[in-house]
This record gives sequence, structure tokens and C-alpha cells, in this order.
Amino acid sequence: MIAHDRRGHGRSTQTAGGHDMDHYADDLATLAEHLDLKNAIHVGHSTGGGEVVHYIARHGESRVAAAVMISSVPPLMLQTPANPDGTPKSVFDGFQEQVANNRAEFYYEFAAGPFYGYNRPGAKPQQGIVLNWWRQGMMGGAKAHYDGIVAFSQFDFTDDLKKIAVPTLVMHGDDDQVVPYADSAPLSHRLVKNSQLKTYEGYPHGMPTTNANVINADLLAFIKTL
Repeated sequence: MIAHDRRGHGRSTQTAGGHDMDHYADDLATLAEHLDLKNAIHVGHSTGGGEVVHYIARHGESRVAAAVMISSVPPLMLQTPANPDGTPKSVFDGFQEQVANNRAEFYYEFAAGPFYGYNRPGAKPQQGIVLNWWRQGMMGGAKAHYDGIVAFSQFDFTDDLKKIAVPTLVMHGDDDQVVPYADSAPLSHRLVKNSQLKTYEGYPHGMPTTNANVINADLLAFIKTL
């Protein structure tokens, strides 16, 4: 099993000759070939879910047994004429502005607020989790972080999802404040022909951490069915 969680830890090459999601997928393909992986189960969280989807569509399923998308960005986050319910571009522009101006403070507030649902009434923030997320985020490159916002928000995975034939589990919390549920998981589920959708009432974007006991058990149950 390979887990994917992209937070800017990658190449920053947003050029006319390619897209960051292409590089994510190609890096993964290189790793899978180098390790000669066979029947791998790819589990992707957030942008990592998009990486899994694009890798399978771009490089095929010969080395893949199954896929899992957790709180993932596909099909498309950005609001467009074809995706009117998406998130306005101004929101992502604001993210880039905050990354450019005070990345450390932005990452702390993001983890202490919407990422784990700690801004909800009755929530019990855990400072260690917040600081650990901040630590991981600050390990990434600032330019990669800045460009990565475009990668996860503007890339359209619709055609990629239609190419997936391996068993796929889509897991998403319906109180996800980062990747809104209605614009992601149900739509991905409809596009992946061999998929199942598990919806978690009240769970946040960071549910693999805040609700690890439930998410890990469901993940293991899915793997045992393969």
C-alpha cells in the first residue's frame, strides 16, 4: 500500500510544457517502476487523491490493485461555467497571497481551524496535532506550496476518473471545510465505474487523524475485500 499526501513536497514546474499534477503522477510512476511494485493499493488524501487518480489514468493499471480517495480534490474544485458550484478562484488566490506573505502563520491558523474542524462549536483542538501539521507543512518549499495551490484547485480530473477500472473506495466527511463534500466525493463516485462511496457525518478534512480509528478500520475492511 502506498499513501499519498501532497503539501508542496515536490517539484514546482508550472510551465507551458507541463502541469504539476503531471509531475506528481510521473514521479509516482518512476517510483513504482524502480521498486517494481505489483498489485499496489494507492491511498491518497486531499491533493494526494488527485495524484492517485491522475497516475492511474496517465500510466495505466498494470501495477495497481485498487485505489482509495480520502477527502480528495477530484473531480474539480474550481468554480467554472461548467462547474458552477465549485469554489471561486478568489478563495485560492487568497491562499496564495497568504502563503506568499506569511506562510508560517497561515499554516498554523489553517490547521488550528478548518483543516481538522477545530473551529466548530464544541470541538476540542489538540495542540500537538496542529503543531505537527504545521511542522510537516513548513518542511515543503515555499514556491512548491504556492504553485501547488493552482495544481490542486484548477486541474480537472473528470476524464481521469472515467478511466479508472480497479476497485476504488471514496471516503469523505460531509463537514469538510477544505474540499466541500457535495462538489467532490459523490461526483467522483459517479464517474468511477467500480467505486463505492463512504460518507462520514460531521467529519472534517483531516479525518484520517481526528477519526483515525474509524477511517483505518474502514480502510482495512476495504483492503480485505480485494
